[in-house]
Amino acid sequence: MDKNQGKTGGVKGYFPKSHVHVMGFSTLLCFSFGYLWYVFSGTSSKVSDTTSNTQDFHNIKQSSNHILEDLLQIELPRMIYTKPQILKPPRCDVLMMTPWFAPIVWEGTYNSEILNEQFRQRNDTVGLTVFAIKKYVVFLKTFLETAETYFMVGHRVNYYIFTDRPEEVPKVALKEGRNIVVLQVQNYPRWQEISMRRMEMLSYFSQQRFINEVSYLVCMDVDMKFNDQVGVEILSDLFGTLHPAFYAAERRSFTYERRPASQAYVPSDEGDFYYMGSIFGGTVMEVYKLTKKCHEAIMVDKANGIEAIWQEESHLNKYFLYHKPTKILSPEYMWDDNLGRPEILKKRRFLAVPKNHAAIRNK
Repeated sequence: MDKNQGKTGGVKGYFPKSHVHVMGFSTLLCFSFGYLWYVFSGTSSKVSDTTSNTQDFHNIKQSSNHILEDLLQIELPRMIYTKPQILKPPRCDVLMMTPWFAPIVWEGTYNSEILNEQFRQRNDTVGLTVFAIKKYVVFLKTFLETAETYFMVGHRVNYYIFTDRPEEVPKVALKEGRNIVVLQVQNYPRWQEISMRRMEMLSYFSQQRFINEVSYLVCMDVDMKFNDQVGVEILSDLFGTLHPAFYAAERRSFTYERRPASQAYVPSDEGDFYYMGSIFGGTVMEVYKLTKKCHEAIMVDKANGIEAIWQEESHLNKYFLYHKPTKILSPEYMWDDNLGRPEILKKRRFLAVPKNHAAIRNK
C-alpha cells in the first residue's frame, strides 16, 4: 500500500483547516441564492403597499447577508488518498471477487478511512451478538475487552449478550456510544442443542428488537478474541466468512452435510466455499431471513430424527449456497493459530482462544 494512501488533512483526519470543497460550496451557494430570490420576489410584490413592508424587506436582506457570510466560513470534508489504479490490482495472490460480484475482504484491498467516513455519514449503529451459555460465560471478559480495542472503532455498537447467567456478565469499560445489552435465555443439556437454538433466538430477537435498534448485525462466537482491526469493511447486506481450514480446499473436501435426508444436504457436485459459523451477519432483515430459514430447517430435521453433521453451521452453508452472500470475509477474520501463518495471511484479526472443550461443553 502506498505510504500516502488514506492520508487526510484537517481536524481528526477528515476536515481541512483552510480549504473549501468547491463543488460542495457551489451547491450550498446555489441553494442559498435560490432561497433569497424566492424570498425577495415573493416580498417585492408587497413592498409598495406600505412602509412596514419595505422595512421587512430590508430586514430580510440584511439577515440573508449574514447567511451568506456564514456560508463563506463553512469548511466541507475532503480526503487525500492514492488514486486507485485500474491496471494495478492491490492483491494478485488471492481471489478478490466471486463470480457473483461479491468482494472477498483481504488486507490491502480497501481503504478504511474512506469506508469509515462514508459510514459516519449514514449515522448507523452496529449490533454484535454473542452467546455465553453455561461455562462459556468465562470467555466474555476477553471477548469484550478486545472488542473495545479493535471492533468498529469510532462507531456506535450494541453488544447483545445471550446468557443463562446474567449475574456473571463482567463489567467492562466501554467507549462513548457503545452499550452492553444482556438477554437472558435458557440453556439446554447438550451443547449441540445450544448451538442450533442460536438460530431460533437470533431470528426472534431480530424481528422483535434488533430491527428497531441497529442497522447491521454481526453474529460471533464468544470463545474468541479480537487481535486486529475489524471495522465497517465487513458490513454488507449479507456476509459470510471463509473457514480457515477449507479456504484453499477443493469442493469434494468440504464437510457439508451429505445425507439427503437432512435439510442441510448439499450434493457433492455443488458448493462455492465452506463458511465458518463463528462469524456471519448483514442487515437485520437479511440476518432475520437467514436465521429463520436455518431454524425451520433444523426443526424439520429434528422431527425426522436427524441432526446435521455440524449443526447450525451445516444449515448456514446450505443457505449461503442458494442465497449468495454479498460480501465474503477472508480467513483473516476467523483464524486458528494451530493452522500456522501462511504468507497470504497479512492480518489475524479474530482468533480462536485455546480451550479444553471437554471442560467447557455441557457444564
